[in-house]
Amino acid sequence: MPVPELIVTTTNDLEGFRVARHLGMVRGLTVRSRSVLGQIGASLQTILGGNITLYSELAEKARQEAYELMVQHARERGANAILAMRYDANEITDGVTEVLAYGTAVVVEPRTDQSRTEQLRPEQPRPEQPRTDQTGRP
Repeated sequence: MPVPELIVTTTNDLEGFRVARHLGMVRGLTVRSRSVLGQIGASLQTILGGNITLYSELAEKARQEAYELMVQHARERGANAILAMRYDANEITDGVTEVLAYGTAVVVEPRTDQSRTEQLRPEQPRPEQPRTDQTGRP
C-alpha cells in the first residue's frame, strides 16, 4: 500500500500504517478581520436572522488558510502525515480573530506485520455452549 503525499487526520494513529518518526508539532496561524463593508452586511444579516453567510465564509477561509499553512510547515519538516490535527480560534479584539490549525508531524510507513492487525481485530464470538446445571447435565 503506497503512502499518499500527505495524510491529515484527527486520530492519534493510522490504520494500516506505523509511525516511523515523530517530527514534532506543526501549526498554521492566521489572523483575520472583516472589512467595514463586510461588518455592515453581516449586521444586516443578523437583523434578518439565520445563517450569517459573510461570517461563515470568513471563518471557512480562515480555517482553510490555517490548514494550508500547517500542511506547508509539515512538508518543510519532511512529514508525510499529520496526526491529532485540531483547530482553535480566539477573538483577539472586536472583529479580529485568530485561527490556529495544529497537529503532530510524523513519517508513516505501511504496516508490514499482519500480526499487529490481527491483534487489533475483535475476538470472534464463540458458538453458544449448551447450559448445564452444577452436575454437568443439560
